Amino acid sequence: VQLVESGGGLVQLGGSLRLSCAASGSAYSINPMGWYRQAPGKQRELVADITTAGLTNYADAVKGRFTVSRDANKNTVYLQMNGLKPEDTAVYYCHARVGVATIERVNYVEEWGQGTLVTVSS
Repeated sequence: VQLVESGGGLVQLGGSLRLSCAASGSAYSINPMGWYRQAPGKQRELVADITTAGLTNYADAVKGRFTVSRDANKNTVYLQMNGLKPEDTAVYYCHARVGVATIERVNYVEEWGQGTLVTVSS
Protein backbone atom coordinates (compact mmCIF):
# COMPACT_ATOMS: atom_id res chain seq x y z
CA VAL A 1 0.00 0.00 0.00
CA GLN A 2 1.25 3.45 -0.91
CA LEU A 3 0.01 6.69 0.62
CA VAL A 4 -0.02 9.84 -1.52
CA GLU A 5 -0.68 13.18 0.13
CA SER A 6 -1.71 16.53 -1.28
CA GLY A 7 -2.90 19.90 -0.06
CA GLY A 8 -0.09 21.48 1.93
CA GLY A 9 1.13 25.02 1.42
CA LEU A 10 1.53 28.48 2.89
CA VAL A 11 -1.35 30.13 4.71
CA GLN A 12 -1.76 33.13 6.96
CA LEU A 13 -2.69 33.09 10.63
CA GLY A 14 -6.32 32.06 11.00
CA GLY A 15 -6.53 30.56 7.54
CA SER A 16 -7.60 27.10 6.41
CA LEU A 17 -6.13 24.21 4.49
CA ARG A 18 -7.37 20.77 3.55
CA LEU A 19 -5.02 17.82 3.29
CA SER A 20 -5.86 14.64 1.39
CA CYS A 21 -4.24 11.23 1.44
CA ALA A 22 -5.13 8.38 -0.88
CA ALA A 23 -4.07 4.80 -0.26
CA SER A 24 -3.39 2.68 -3.31
CA GLY A 25 -2.81 -1.05 -3.50
CA SER A 26 -4.52 -4.03 -1.95
CA ALA A 27 -4.57 -4.99 1.70
CA TYR A 28 -6.52 -7.07 4.16
CA SER A 29 -7.29 -3.90 6.10
CA ILE A 30 -6.31 -0.25 6.24
CA ASN A 31 -7.31 0.91 9.68
CA PRO A 32 -6.93 3.41 11.16
CA MET A 33 -5.82 6.16 8.81
CA GLY A 34 -4.72 9.54 9.99
CA TRP A 35 -2.20 12.32 10.22
CA TYR A 36 0.98 12.99 12.14
CA ARG A 37 3.16 16.08 12.03
CA GLN A 38 6.75 16.94 12.73
CA ALA A 39 7.93 20.47 13.38
CA PRO A 40 11.61 21.42 13.11
CA GLY A 41 13.55 20.11 16.10
CA LYS A 42 10.57 18.21 17.48
CA GLN A 43 9.38 14.64 17.49
CA ARG A 44 6.65 13.40 15.19
CA GLU A 45 3.28 13.58 16.90
CA LEU A 46 -0.23 12.38 16.25
CA VAL A 47 -2.59 15.04 14.93
CA ALA A 48 -5.73 12.99 14.32
CA ASP A 49 -6.84 9.61 13.10
CA ILE A 50 -10.05 7.83 12.18
CA THR A 51 -11.16 4.22 12.03
CA THR A 52 -13.31 2.55 9.41
CA ALA A 53 -16.12 2.75 11.95
CA GLY A 54 -15.74 6.51 12.07
CA LEU A 55 -14.18 6.75 15.50
CA THR A 56 -11.85 9.75 15.71
CA ASN A 57 -8.95 10.71 17.92
CA TYR A 58 -7.43 14.20 18.11
CA ALA A 59 -4.42 15.79 19.72
CA ASP A 60 -5.47 18.33 22.35
CA ALA A 61 -3.69 21.10 20.43
CA VAL A 62 -6.00 20.75 17.42
CA LYS A 63 -9.35 19.86 18.99
CA GLY A 64 -12.07 22.20 17.79
CA ARG A 65 -9.99 23.45 14.85
CA PHE A 66 -9.13 20.36 12.82
CA THR A 67 -11.48 17.71 11.48
CA VAL A 68 -10.43 14.32 10.18
CA SER A 69 -12.71 12.42 7.83
CA ARG A 70 -12.52 9.35 5.67
CA ASP A 71 -13.97 8.02 2.47
CA ALA A 72 -13.83 4.32 3.17
CA ASN A 73 -14.80 3.36 -0.38
CA LYS A 74 -11.81 5.22 -1.75
CA ASN A 75 -9.41 4.56 1.15
CA THR A 76 -8.86 8.28 1.37
CA VAL A 77 -8.45 10.34 4.51
CA TYR A 78 -8.80 14.11 4.80
CA LEU A 79 -7.72 16.70 7.33
CA GLN A 80 -9.61 19.97 7.34
CA MET A 81 -7.56 22.53 9.23
CA ASN A 82 -9.21 25.77 10.31
CA GLY A 83 -7.98 28.55 12.53
CA LEU A 84 -4.37 27.76 11.70
CA LYS A 85 -1.66 29.08 13.98
CA PRO A 86 2.10 29.48 13.47
CA GLU A 87 2.64 26.57 15.87
CA ASP A 88 0.83 24.33 13.39
CA THR A 89 3.74 24.79 10.99
CA ALA A 90 5.18 21.34 10.31
CA VAL A 91 5.53 18.56 7.80
CA TYR A 92 2.30 16.57 7.91
CA TYR A 93 2.50 12.84 7.26
CA CYS A 94 -0.31 10.55 6.33
CA HIS A 95 -0.29 7.30 8.28
CA ALA A 96 -2.10 4.00 7.95
CA ARG A 97 -1.96 0.71 9.78
CA VAL A 98 -2.12 -1.87 7.04
CA GLY A 99 -3.11 -5.48 7.53
CA VAL A 100 -1.38 -7.93 5.20
CA ALA A 101 -2.90 -11.40 5.12
CA THR A 102 -0.84 -14.56 4.87
CA ILE A 103 -2.06 -18.13 4.85
CA GLU A 104 -1.60 -18.36 8.61
CA ARG A 105 -2.43 -14.90 9.94
CA VAL A 106 -2.66 -11.17 9.35
CA ASN A 107 0.48 -9.10 9.83
CA TYR A 108 0.22 -5.38 10.52
CA VAL A 109 2.63 -2.77 9.19
CA GLU A 110 2.79 0.98 9.58
CA GLU A 111 2.80 2.88 6.30
CA TRP A 112 3.69 6.54 5.86
CA GLY A 113 3.25 9.09 3.13
CA GLN A 114 6.08 11.26 1.88
CA GLY A 115 4.95 14.28 3.90
CA THR A 116 3.52 17.64 2.91
CA LEU A 117 4.69 20.96 4.32
CA VAL A 118 2.22 23.28 6.02
CA THR A 119 3.51 26.75 6.83
CA VAL A 120 1.45 29.26 8.79
CA SER A 121 2.69 32.83 8.74
CA SER A 122 1.88 35.42 11.36
